[in-house]
Amino acid sequence: MNFRYPNRKSTESIQRPVTSSSSKLETKDERSYANRGMTFEEDINHSNSYYLQSGKSVIHKKPTPVQIVSVDYPKRSAAVIKEAYFKQPSTTDYNGVYRGKYIDFEAKETRNKTSFPLTNFHQHQIDHMKRVIKQDGISFILVHFKSTQDIYFLDAKHLFDFWDGQQNGGRKSIPKSYFENFGSPIQLGFNPRIDYLKIIDELFFPDV
Repeated sequence: MNFRYPNRKSTESIQRPVTSSSSKLETKDERSYANRGMTFEEDINHSNSYYLQSGKSVIHKKPTPVQIVSVDYPKRSAAVIKEAYFKQPSTTDYNGVYRGKYIDFEAKETRNKTSFPLTNFHQHQIDHMKRVIKQDGISFILVHFKSTQDIYFLDAKHLFDFWDGQQNGGRKSIPKSYFENFGSPIQLGFNPRIDYLKIIDELFFPDV
């Protein structure tokens, strides 16, 4: 997928904790990173790297399956792919483990201001997430509303209700108001950029 944020004119859109004047100043690299425009996917990957390096979880983006059709060998020690096609992914974007639980989620974006179209998903992805939950895993979606820069965490069980409902004549999108009422908003931070593990702690490990 090719996620892309609109250009950010300043760091005002990034939510950071307020620090006193005695706090450690940001390094040049930190200020440079904060000012850099990032895609939604990059923000999630950066968050996963932070989680991994800090020992919190092991969660990675799954590689996109590619069907190689033609390969050229200009020299014996190298091969050049001349023709290849992206296969339709069979499951979701990310998976891994956190606190002994299998984690599996999909990240999506929409330019729609009032709803999230269900056409962003495929039946095989829904089937996969249902199997994950049946095995007591944790499955969810992260949705970015590009027009308002809002990011929401939504348990996959809510997605199933809308998906199954559309098969029976129901609406073909999830209202943004539903995310506001039943999802969990996530503000952009610095480290991690998108702290979805905080939401998982609140929803699935409230007593820990």
